[in-house]
Amino acid sequence: MASACFGGSRPPVFDSTSEPPSIFDGTTRLYISYVCPFAQRVWIARNYKGLQDKIKLVPIDLENRPTWYKEKVYPENKVPSLEHKNRVIGESLDLLQYLNDNFEGPALLPNDPGKRQFAEELLSYSGKFNGIIFAFFKGDSVKEVGSAFDYLETALHKYDDGPFLLGQFSLVDVAYAPFLERFQLFLQDVWKYDIVAGRPKLALWIEEMNKIDAYKETKYDPNELVRRYKSKYLSQHRTPL
Repeated sequence: MASACFGGSRPPVFDSTSEPPSIFDGTTRLYISYVCPFAQRVWIARNYKGLQDKIKLVPIDLENRPTWYKEKVYPENKVPSLEHKNRVIGESLDLLQYLNDNFEGPALLPNDPGKRQFAEELLSYSGKFNGIIFAFFKGDSVKEVGSAFDYLETALHKYDDGPFLLGQFSLVDVAYAPFLERFQLFLQDVWKYDIVAGRPKLALWIEEMNKIDAYKETKYDPNELVRRYKSKYLSQHRTPL
């Protein structure tokens, strides 16, 4: 719900009782959920590129979805999706690249070929990274949790021209930020596991991310995030860290 969000006034959530917007009327719309980390990625990028007036947010209630969203907008029935030029595209990593390539505003990737190659490696790893942590939450794995955060710590040592994963802020940071936001809170609250202990670069990265308005504007109430994760994952048998 929007009341659990930070960052000031936000559009009301569309649920099963809501009438659809005027779909395919030429307006560019980003369909999100305020609580979804995948949608948050694209929301951050939209904000960072200064596209708030050009890309309208349409928040969806994922627990009470309007039928028109699947039927008329995005048959996959998930977020994020982007309505642009009379078509709808999805998948958060694809949308980060799409916003970078098709809209004005600060570039989200550097020109340096080496950094672009490393960006591809990090983006490719992001799915594995999330999978490792979510697997632990589900009780399937424990041994790789530390190594996943160590991977990011090592990556943050590669460039010394800034505190971010490619040195300077990029869509790679955007890809990881919503998940680190949640993982740090949940692991600390439930298992007293501090993801930045012994990882100074990761600690600095989190500190610097939290200075970026485009990200801060998308953050969700940390207590509500923990509550949701507890409800989803703690009914299962747990292995302590």
